[in-house]
Amino acid sequence: MVLLKTLILTVVALGTGTVLIPYLLLSSQFTSLSLQIGVFRYFGVLPILLGASIYLWCALDFTFAGKGTPAPIDPPKELVTQGLYRYVRNPMYLGVIILLFGEALLLESCVLFAYTVVVFLSFYLFVVLYEEPVLKRKFGESYQRYCELVPRWLPFRIQDKDKSGSV
Repeated sequence: MVLLKTLILTVVALGTGTVLIPYLLLSSQFTSLSLQIGVFRYFGVLPILLGASIYLWCALDFTFAGKGTPAPIDPPKELVTQGLYRYVRNPMYLGVIILLFGEALLLESCVLFAYTVVVFLSFYLFVVLYEEPVLKRKFGESYQRYCELVPRWLPFRIQDKDKSGSV
């Protein structure tokens, strides 16, 4: 049942955010704002495939390891720290951003690049203002330790140098 809910959510949410909304944006008056990058546009296929793969991997981890769905109304019951979540706390959101970047590149669309930025900012605000506080309350110390060990967006941390100059 959880797998079915995840599949439905994926079709509805991912389909809306990465297919329907870009289609509507490209059908609007803004289509004249176009990049002219020629055959390089086809490099956009790689991030589309990578982003979709990342999303699906994470959704399956939520389903099987977390025993829930990616939807905030039916979240995982267990803290998911396996798979890509070992390297970054928000790989599913990153997968969507990578996918949208690929679409913008493939379709040579400035509007889709702008949409990608808006989506990232929305994800950022959602994570910081809602998701992280909820997870801290729900999972307590284990989530706090996870946050200390795993970066939010990029799979590496920039270390602060102490006064002795060492990292």
